[in-house]
Amino acid sequence: MSGSKEREKRRQERVAVESKVDTQDRRKKMLQIGAGAAFLAVVVVVALIVIASSGSDDGGDAGNIKDAALVEGELSGLEQNGLVLGDPSAPVELVEFGDLQCPVCKLASEKALPPLFEGLVAEGKAKISFRNFVIISEESEPAGAAAIAAGMQGRGWNYIELFYRNQGAEASGYVTDEFLTSVAKAAGVKDIAKWEEDRESAKVKDEVKKGHQEAIGMGLEGTPTFLVKGPNTNGLELIGNATTPEPLEDAIEAAG
Repeated sequence: MSGSKEREKRRQERVAVESKVDTQDRRKKMLQIGAGAAFLAVVVVVALIVIASSGSDDGGDAGNIKDAALVEGELSGLEQNGLVLGDPSAPVELVEFGDLQCPVCKLASEKALPPLFEGLVAEGKAKISFRNFVIISEESEPAGAAAIAAGMQGRGWNYIELFYRNQGAEASGYVTDEFLTSVAKAAGVKDIAKWEEDRESAKVKDEVKKGHQEAIGMGLEGTPTFLVKGPNTNGLELIGNATTPEPLEDAIEAAG
């Protein structure tokens, strides 16, 4: 129970330091909806919010990679082996099948996973594995390969989380060599030349395809899809999509 209280404390601290811009946007939206304006006015407000959220500030800018320090702080002290985050001997494994271009995966990475990093993973109760399920466009494959190559230098999860926080619009062409390299540098990949070589290798490209085929073979249909395996499960058991931490935490606790 003390672990749950500690996770809640960390969650409250994390929420308290969310960006002021994000807070102001949410407050503005609530005030607009709560003002009791006509239905058409509410529709206009929502449309404006959607338009604003899909503008140039969304990401995909190789010259403006943001949140590197934030991601570093979230993952600080956690062991990384390839694309596995946490103690390799942790009794429970949470598996995410994701596509780095997927906006719902981005939401999960920002909202659902940080409390797990701070709680169950840091406590050694669970590890998290990322596997590529490249369903959005051909740009997803080099993105997945770049993350695997970063993982070969112990920075795979930094790469994944940082990519999501700088994600551009789906299949818009932003996943260029320049963008991928900028993310790698910001993620702390030390040997960029080796990373370049690895991400173009047949071994790494085959690993991307292997993850994708594994997802297809299990009948998965979307990203992100989470599964869990532990002492109390019958192999990998489906959790499904999650954009909040609670279903993942509950599944991990039950699996262990």
